[in-house]
Amino acid sequence: MTLLDPAAEVASPNAEALSERLLRSTARQSYDPDVDIDWSAPPVPGLWWMQPERMSLYGTPLWDRLSEEQRIELSLHEVASMVSVGIWFEVVLMQILLRDAYREDPRSARTQFMLTEVGDETRHTVMFGRAIEAMGVRAYGPRRTPYRLARLGPVALRGASAYAGILIGEEPVDRWQRDLMRDERIQPLARMIARIHVTEEARHVTFARDELASAVKGLSRAKLRWHQALTAQVAYVTMRSLVHPDVYAAVGLDPQEARRQALGNEAYRETIAWMGEKVMPVLQENGMVGERDRKVWRASFLMR
Repeated sequence: MTLLDPAAEVASPNAEALSERLLRSTARQSYDPDVDIDWSAPPVPGLWWMQPERMSLYGTPLWDRLSEEQRIELSLHEVASMVSVGIWFEVVLMQILLRDAYREDPRSARTQFMLTEVGDETRHTVMFGRAIEAMGVRAYGPRRTPYRLARLGPVALRGASAYAGILIGEEPVDRWQRDLMRDERIQPLARMIARIHVTEEARHVTFARDELASAVKGLSRAKLRWHQALTAQVAYVTMRSLVHPDVYAAVGLDPQEARRQALGNEAYRETIAWMGEKVMPVLQENGMVGERDRKVWRASFLMR
């Protein structure tokens, strides 16, 4: 009896070499949030939880009505929303990786890195959960419809669209966190969580980019079109889910009106486009941005 799926693909020498390098990097530099984060430290009065100019209402009439204290409080809730959406995304990602690893050779460095990445993401989701608990706010997560749709992710997303979707979930947030972790206006807890996530996600991004480049090779026009359409929908759902409307109620704002102003806010749209400046060229180079999906991409704010 063999453990392997007869349909399993043999990893290329390049994929094996890359995976071996990433495994060595994991061994050299990984974090343990239980040890590397001081969970007992209280928040520093007057510091933000995220960069104010990156917040969804920055520059809107509603923003002008808020006091400094309300703006800082809103930054707490927006970060909690983004972190809890991160948990949602990471759980879907782990299901995709485990599905792929299930049918692959466990002796392969590529398979071993997939499983290592699942271990990383497990620690990240626990870290995010503890962070939200330490913040003393609710785990907002995505709205009901995206939450339900995401259950189809591990089934529908395969090959090119799976790894394109992983990059959409990882790279924009990674850019935001790289900026956040260097900003001395931000709470130490938020900066340390960002630092840990950025360091370990860099390996995941490298792996996903390589998997995407391999997956698009030899796709028929019809299959490529299918993956393009799925990728555009992932982009729309993911980026529109970052800030739950209920966060605005925490500072006394009407959630519907606040969301309306946020989605129409040019500064916020520019922030999302800025977050996507690294991933969009990669997706375009690999043929994952279809002309027919331009409207969906623009609605995600990743494309202007």
